[in-house]
Amino acid sequence: MKFTPYWLDTAPQGPDRSRTDIGGHVDVAIVGAGLTGLSAALHLARKGANVHVFEKETVGWGASGRNGGMATTGLSIGFRDAVSRYGLDIAKAYLLAYHNAVDTVEKVISDEGIDCDFARTGKLNLASRPAHLDGMRKTAEMLSGLGFEHRLVGRNELRAEIGSDKFHGAMVDARSAGLHVGKFTKGLAEAAVRAGATIHEKAPVEQFRGLGGTKHELVTARGTVRADQVLVATSGYTGRPFRWQQVRIAPVGSFIIVTEPLGEDACDELLPTRRMASTSKNLLNYFRITPDHRLLFGGRARFTMSNPQSDEKCGRILQRGMTEFFPQLANARVDYCWGGLVDMSMDRMVHAGERDGLFYSLGYSGHGVQMATHMGKQMAEYLNGTVTANPWRDLKFNRIPGHFGPPWFLPFAGAFYKFKDLVK
Repeated sequence: MKFTPYWLDTAPQGPDRSRTDIGGHVDVAIVGAGLTGLSAALHLARKGANVHVFEKETVGWGASGRNGGMATTGLSIGFRDAVSRYGLDIAKAYLLAYHNAVDTVEKVISDEGIDCDFARTGKLNLASRPAHLDGMRKTAEMLSGLGFEHRLVGRNELRAEIGSDKFHGAMVDARSAGLHVGKFTKGLAEAAVRAGATIHEKAPVEQFRGLGGTKHELVTARGTVRADQVLVATSGYTGRPFRWQQVRIAPVGSFIIVTEPLGEDACDELLPTRRMASTSKNLLNYFRITPDHRLLFGGRARFTMSNPQSDEKCGRILQRGMTEFFPQLANARVDYCWGGLVDMSMDRMVHAGERDGLFYSLGYSGHGVQMATHMGKQMAEYLNGTVTANPWRDLKFNRIPGHFGPPWFLPFAGAFYKFKDLVK
């Protein structure tokens, strides 16, 4: 079994960008070579900006290469909760941003000719309890009245969607998509470079100093650069020196296993429509078929950080969960197991804007494939002065109480959500 992300292991290897020269002046410095940073670099470079991206590890090493490869349309908090919190009009605008985000992913792939197995197979939100299906019905009715089509699938019809008897029904969104996110991230990096951006790997930003307005000096291990604008795009890996952003993001571990190749016939039994799937619990599981006919199965197996020991423990928990849903996989070999950090904000909403001259886009809360790509594009416009390009600009970005660095509070958060799943 490999403890490396399946997506990165099966994607083409990019060039070594760890020996690039760093110094002088740039128009825009981007911190983080994940989907936000690479998309922003591409769209800024297309407009003629001199853009340099600084990455602590390698392209796509963080959350962008460690997720489920799902580009889905739903808000992390759910649409009815968004309406209760923000009102109908604002909630609809936020939901529309996620629809636009999937379109952005598809357009970038088409425009740049990125071969990454993109397919709009749809999303299957599975009801873990009968009451959850009732909630989905209310949501579908509300969304239908606003022009967003979702289809309810009853328990008696569910076998046409999934080879499991563990669920009470589902809600289907046909607009969601799946892709090989490793190939996409690598292709996005190549597209940004073709457009004129420069990517520096193994170049963590260790210090920064304001030079007035949005101008900053960034210090890396390989050199110092001055930038007219800086975009922080580090998601769940946000740390010092970006303290203000760090204490507003909880880095929550999310863990994934991938089986051996199962064959097309077996996959036709598991998920015949090839939709992206997730369960309705707070501590949810998500799963899908990979392009080479494996089952990818993930979730918040434990509220902990990702490390080799934790990943292995979580892998065993996930394998038990997988076989509970799909007993036919009891003897299936697990070829991959890994973890990564989801960037959870306190309100589980995206936050993007500018603070003390630094621009940022963070807080995707488990929905980053589409929204990070989209917000990279939108932040390119925002840096150019188009304020309305940022749909999250009016959201207050609150600090997480008691968060000073290492997320000591994760086990308590996990216990809270486990309790909610027991009683609701």
